Amino acid sequence: MSSPLASRVKPPALRPGDTIGIVAPASNVSRSDLEAGCEALRRAGYEPFYLDSILDQDLYFAGSVDRRARELETMFGRPDVKAIICARGGYGANYLLPSLNLDIIKSHPKIFVGYSDLTALLTYFSDAAGLVTFHGPMVAKDWAHGDGVDLPSWHAALTSTEAWELNLDAGSGVTGLVDGSAEGILYGGCLSILVASLGTPYEIRTQGTILFLEDVAAKPYQIDRMLMQLKLAGKLKGVRGIVFGEMRDCLQNPNQAYKLEDIVVRIAGELGIPMAYGVRSGHVSAGNITLPIGVHSSLTVREDQVTLKILESAVTAAPPND
Repeated sequence: MSSPLASRVKPPALRPGDTIGIVAPASNVSRSDLEAGCEALRRAGYEPFYLDSILDQDLYFAGSVDRRARELETMFGRPDVKAIICARGGYGANYLLPSLNLDIIKSHPKIFVGYSDLTALLTYFSDAAGLVTFHGPMVAKDWAHGDGVDLPSWHAALTSTEAWELNLDAGSGVTGLVDGSAEGILYGGCLSILVASLGTPYEIRTQGTILFLEDVAAKPYQIDRMLMQLKLAGKLKGVRGIVFGEMRDCLQNPNQAYKLEDIVVRIAGELGIPMAYGVRSGHVSAGNITLPIGVHSSLTVREDQVTLKILESAVTAAPPND
């Protein structure tokens, strides 16, 4: 696998009218949620496309491992599909890791968007295929709701060939935890999935990164345990900055006498690197931000003033239309 510091392959930019392939690599999908998300994509100017088999179900999975792996390979291989967005997360993407033909993905670099359980594929494609991937809104989840997608970051990440900066103003809910400035490769995703990679051939590579960590409905002691596992495994050593997500519903009870922020600072505060909290990407209450995984970024924290800059484009200019 390549290092997070190695040069990444950037996929072609998304354009109005492009066909977006919808895949379900993990849990089974509701037809009504899928169609609601597809309709939102049409209103946004895209042409959603999915295989009929996307609605298959095997226990809590979206069909068999073979179906899900071949669906993903098909979408990467089809020349008419310009980007790939996951329908939903849930559980099961880890089953695909030994089954995917990585050469197909390397040979057809495309925008690949997802979060939650799809963190396993985001980091695998980033590390093993050297592909820039995108932690952002999914079809049957965020696109299916009127306020589910942060469009400015979607367009900046997927359609622009310029560097850009996240809007983390006073209304964003983002706060600083530890002051400082750092540059590194933006990397990460759902904390529980990142931790589950440890000890496997698909173990995350965090050296030299601005590490993004988010999760949902995990109790504070569980977040504590996972962060300690990363720390004891050496995965926080060499990290240059840490950005936490919204961490929605991550509390023991409404009356607890401590904040989750206190816990993460106790564990990671001694690293001497900037830390911020509350970036709304992944499991969020609204307005899911698209974050490019595998690009140079900078994090600056000055008390409650947080700046996260994407220092290079995440996509290349799309080729002329056929």
